[in-house]
Amino acid sequence: MARPPGESAGKTQRGIQSVEVGGRLLQALADARRPLALAELAAAAQLAPAQAHTYLVSLTRLGLIKRDHLDGSYEPGPLALRLGMLHLDHTPAYRAAVPHVQALASAIGWNVAVSLPTPQGPTIVHYASAGSPLHVNLHVGTVMALATTATGRTYCAFQPPAHWQPIWGQQQAGAAADALPAFMDQLAAVRQRGMERSIDSPSPAVSSVAMPLVDADGTLHLVLTAIGSTGAIDVDWQGPVARALRSAIDDIAQAMETT
Repeated sequence: MARPPGESAGKTQRGIQSVEVGGRLLQALADARRPLALAELAAAAQLAPAQAHTYLVSLTRLGLIKRDHLDGSYEPGPLALRLGMLHLDHTPAYRAAVPHVQALASAIGWNVAVSLPTPQGPTIVHYASAGSPLHVNLHVGTVMALATTATGRTYCAFQPPAHWQPIWGQQQAGAAADALPAFMDQLAAVRQRGMERSIDSPSPAVSSVAMPLVDADGTLHLVLTAIGSTGAIDVDWQGPVARALRSAIDDIAQAMETT
């Protein structure tokens, strides 16, 4: 694309400062991954509360931020969510996975979550219910814990340590000195098997089997996780749920190659 007349290749393009300040509030909210009170949000964006409030009024009118009328906290608004879904729709792994996941859930009789690797950790972007009630709060947008979930350990096993160690350190604050070496041994076993499972963890009476989609270059694209009631869902490494996950992963990988 041609540059405006008189603008050199190395010249920084002029922007609108107020838009960039508003962007700091959006970034702070995204980094927090939870609703924030005005004072918290202003501090995270390095703004005075009164200044932050004026920006939040405009961002709320645009639908980029929503204010809870009960406690006054701020969270992503409907336009922000629509933009997020638009981004997902253009993510090849997500686009290829969605048509297969509901069929997979119906075939195995258990709920299936699709998680994408994000800077915050493995994040559920699609949740297909098989109609099995579970006492677990999982939904689109849930960021899975790294050490205590099959999804989290699978995410770590197929990602460079630099991608997940800072998050792991925050989640495992106060852990024993040998916790990280022990966790690395767990990840080596996950890589060798090509899958992971959790039994009664992190939620009692709920178990899961997770499997990654990794390309030939070693890039992790997504994690599929089948979730069901302990004692009812088969979590055997060679069981029918594991085989169905593997077949779905292969189908999604093939679909990605043809798009």
